[in-house]
Amino acid sequence: MSFAEVQNAISEKKICVLIPTYNNEKTLRRVIDGVLDYTESIIVVNDGSTDATPHILSQYPQITVITLPENKGKGNGLKTGFRKAKELGHDYAITIDSDGQHYPDDIPVFVEALLKEKEDILLIGNRNMAQDGIPRKSSFGNRFSNFWFWFETGIKLEDTQSGYRLYPLHQIPKKFFTPKFEFEIEIIVRTAWRHIPVKNVPIKVLYDPAERVSHFRPFKDFTRISILNTILVTITLFYIIPRNFVNNFKKKSFKRFIKEDVLESDGSNRTKAFSIALGVFIGLSPFWGFQTLLVISLSVLFKLNKVLAFVASNISLPPFIPFIIAASLFLGTPFVQGESNILSQDLNFDLIKNNLLQYVIGSFILSTTGAALSGAATFLFLNKLNPEN
Repeated sequence: MSFAEVQNAISEKKICVLIPTYNNEKTLRRVIDGVLDYTESIIVVNDGSTDATPHILSQYPQITVITLPENKGKGNGLKTGFRKAKELGHDYAITIDSDGQHYPDDIPVFVEALLKEKEDILLIGNRNMAQDGIPRKSSFGNRFSNFWFWFETGIKLEDTQSGYRLYPLHQIPKKFFTPKFEFEIEIIVRTAWRHIPVKNVPIKVLYDPAERVSHFRPFKDFTRISILNTILVTITLFYIIPRNFVNNFKKKSFKRFIKEDVLESDGSNRTKAFSIALGVFIGLSPFWGFQTLLVISLSVLFKLNKVLAFVASNISLPPFIPFIIAASLFLGTPFVQGESNILSQDLNFDLIKNNLLQYVIGSFILSTTGAALSGAATFLFLNKLNPEN
């Protein structure tokens, strides 16, 4: 696309460029000048900078500047910028970091990708973290983030940490709960949960240690990100996957739902065996009250047969519970100094409470063994009836 075509598309699609900045005086001017080649619809959020940033921004009267009195984190800066962008009538915001690692001449990449889509989309720049010059800790952190994003949304991306993005302003959540670097994970996960496509587009990246100022604090910020992912995974397993399962049921005819979402009759013998194994494992594990949610969520996540997994999990139906308790306590006895004379006592939840560690260890031994045996037996049986090629 030519400069004129990009400029026209930015105007027609009501796109602005949002630049959060904090003490990036060495690179800020270059970033702003590069963006001005494409648009003057620029919002800069000065997040309490203490360097020459205010002086630099004063030389650009044509752009919108928001100055925050103190530094509160990148997430807070982005939220502030998003609110302003919507107030100014924009539908999309391209975010670009002010530390010089992003090239403004990649803006057309986002614009072209948006024009090709028939629906709103969230685009993330793919920095190709395998190339030379990328710090190893950044590459590892990105792989870590990619895995958890896939786990939480089912979407596979090559780069989930790049700050160079295009956001559909009217499709992202209205309220957020994180203020710093972890905000960029929260927003893409929660937007994907709203069924908005999230995709990568290829971009260039520059890591210049002489210019780049990073405010990422490895221990504190990684801890915050880990806590956030723990919360997101919990929500995924106990709400998002069951919600999507129910919504699929509502959208489809009963016959189609049974065929596609439950029976999955085209599943391989291996898949069906794993489904039985998962159900038995969850059914025998000490997840009382959450077994149905867990078995449905995990079978959806790992694309297993949901009905087989659910049926197998009912190995813990009330008539079988006393036997499961007894077996769990018995198997846990060698590992803990707990109750060993199990059969002479009433098998109830008071006995479990008084020997909890013994029960938990034994139940996981029982569930793992039961899952392995039932999965292997199912595979052999199905393979005998219908050998796989």
